Parts: sequence; C-alpha cells; structure tokens
Amino acid sequence: MMCDVAIVGGGLAGASLAVALAPLGYDVKVIEAVAYQAAEQPSYDDRTLALSHSSCRILSSIGLWKTLEQDATPIRKIDITELERPGRVVLDPAEMGLEAFGHVVEARRFGVAVTKHLRQTPNLEVISPARVTNIEIGGTVNKLHLECDSGPEQIEARLVVAADGANSFIRNHLNIETDTRDYGQTAIICNVTPEKAHEGRAFECLTDTGPFAVLPHTGTRCGLVWSVPTEIAQEILDLDEATFLAQAQQRFGAKLGKFVKAGQRSAYPLKLVRAREDIRERLVILGNAAHAIHPIGAQGFNLALRDAAILAEILADDEQHDPGDAGLLNTYSQWRQKDQRGTIASSDGMTRLFAHPSPLAAGLRTTGLIAHSIFPSLRRWSAIKAMGYRGRVPRLALGEPLRQP
Repeated sequence: MMCDVAIVGGGLAGASLAVALAPLGYDVKVIEAVAYQAAEQPSYDDRTLALSHSSCRILSSIGLWKTLEQDATPIRKIDITELERPGRVVLDPAEMGLEAFGHVVEARRFGVAVTKHLRQTPNLEVISPARVTNIEIGGTVNKLHLECDSGPEQIEARLVVAADGANSFIRNHLNIETDTRDYGQTAIICNVTPEKAHEGRAFECLTDTGPFAVLPHTGTRCGLVWSVPTEIAQEILDLDEATFLAQAQQRFGAKLGKFVKAGQRSAYPLKLVRAREDIRERLVILGNAAHAIHPIGAQGFNLALRDAAILAEILADDEQHDPGDAGLLNTYSQWRQKDQRGTIASSDGMTRLFAHPSPLAAGLRTTGLIAHSIFPSLRRWSAIKAMGYRGRVPRLALGEPLRQP
C-alpha cells in the first residue's frame, strides 16, 4: 500500500493535520491504534480543551470550527491568582479589541467533529484499529509495518508523521532521545456544576502542586483541572462526590458559589517530554510525541495545532510535490524552534517557580502577578503569547488560505 503522507496517531494533533492537508491533494492515511468508536479512545475523552484565539482561527481555516462552534464556550475573562498569597490578575480581551481569548470545547465533541470530517474527505483514509510494529527509514519512501485486525499490513509513505503521543512508539523505536521531567503531579479532571453562572470566565489558581483551573463550559457546567501530588491522586479519585466537591470548594473558594454536582473523574500524570530531534529522513515528530508539556496555561494542544498548521503551510508551498523533501522538513524544524522553546520554557518555568518553597520564589511570584495587574502593556504582551501569536504566525492562524493566489 502506497501513499503520500502516513500519519501515525489519529488523536487531536494527527487528525487535525490530516484535515489541514486534505485540500492539498495528497493521498493521506491516518493510522490509529484504538478504534474511534471504542469507549477507551484516549484522545477524545471528557477532557476540556481550552482553544486559544489562534487555534480557533486554524480550526476555522481548515473547516472544523463550523461544526465545533455550536458546542464551544467563549473565554471572556481569565482570573489568575496564587493560593493563599496576594496578587491577582484579570485578563480582559477587550483590552486588545477582542470579544474572547479563545473557546472551550470538550475533547469528545472535538472527536465527533474531526472523525466525521475524516470519513467524508475522499483523499483521507483512516486505518483503525492498527498498530505500528516497525518502521524502516531510507530512500524515496519510509515503510511502516502494521498489525491490523485482518493481519499484518505494510504502508510505504513519502512522508511519515509521528503524532502518536507522549509515549510515541516511532520516537522510541528510532531511539530518538528525549528530555524528560516528572513533576510528581497528577491532573484530576472532571466537569462540575456551580451555583452561579460562569459568564465565560476562566479561573486559574496557581499552587505548589500545579494549577487548580475552572473553565467555562456549555450551559451551566465548568471544566475542572485540579493538579495534586501523584501519591494522593488515587485517594482524590476514590472520594465520594460530596467529599470531592467539598475539598474542591475549599481549594477554589466561592467565586461561583457552591459546587453542586461533579461528573466522572479522570487522572493524567504530568510530565515534560521533549524530543531532541523533530525530523529525520522523510519523518516528522509532531504534537505530544515531540513535546508533552504541563497543562499550566493550557498550551499543550494549542502548540500541537500550530505544529500541524505550519507543516501544512510548508507542504502547500512545495512546488515539487514531495512532502518528504529534506529541505522542507528542515524548514519546518527551524520555524518551529522558537515557538516550541518559548512555550515549553514558559510552562516549565512557571511550574517550577510556583512549586519552589523559598521566600525569594514567593516574592517573585507575587511581584509578577502585581506587575501584570498594574501594567496593561504587560497583560497584553502575556495574552498575545498565550493566544498563540508568538514569532512567525502560520497563515491558517491569520485566517488566510494555505495556498496563496
């Protein structure tokens, strides 16, 4: 079996890339280990995705936003505090002439939209369930060995994209080294219903065990992300609903009144994983396979979506119509370095700063929050970066077509 682009991993990043590439005319195959209809499909669960302003533009440009918009909740304000410390910052998009910083979408709803698009696009084929067991690199194509329900299969692709998550089989199989850091934290994630309307407000309370975030959701619901020490994560998961809500309430306060209901809880260990190489011969490492980061600031999927937008733009400009050309992949890697390094440094730096117990670190944290609350220019600078406008911005994030007239 032959194709132009084989995307290993049909989760958030891989599926978005496939949709972005579709108008370019490439024969694209998406290889996903877990069937999309399966209850355990890991990418499209109950997690809350905070999509930045640039991410919403990318999704609009590739035709996904019109399906997602009806289930999306605008982020109209962001309230940032530190647990039991002075200092508070309220970010308002009106300071930049915008109505919202972005939108919140449930990962499960994203999955429904993107898989529908994949199935309806003629030059996109989903091969699932299928597990990659080997990859051979070299020459004019790379060869993937698959284990499918029907037995072994082989795919030859002019470009292979590894978008198979933080524990990427392809990255590990090719012995691509990573820089890793275990934060000793686990994110407990669920939906909660508060007494008061959220009115599009997002809240992030920064603590020594990671952020406690409450994000606006459809209707009266909110998405809760509660970072706890890993050793007590199971204990939090096992709490009865009333006790869980009481402890969450104590952490959050009464900003939205009382928490009256909680949905099913899930847990995700928090680690930094960054690949030291993001390209090899006719291969790109993309999304969480290239950089899994801490959820502080909610930048993980947004960073991956910019990876996909930029790779699609570079392939759109290829006059030779060879998606695996070494020059193209080098251009991709060089373009992505500044954004990836800056986003990872910000996420990792904030996580370590807020976990540091020293009085000096506490003073720096408080000073930073107060400075942001006083100076509008500092708030705008931070908000622009958080919205995904860092360095050279891809066309899709500017609302422009991939191919220029």
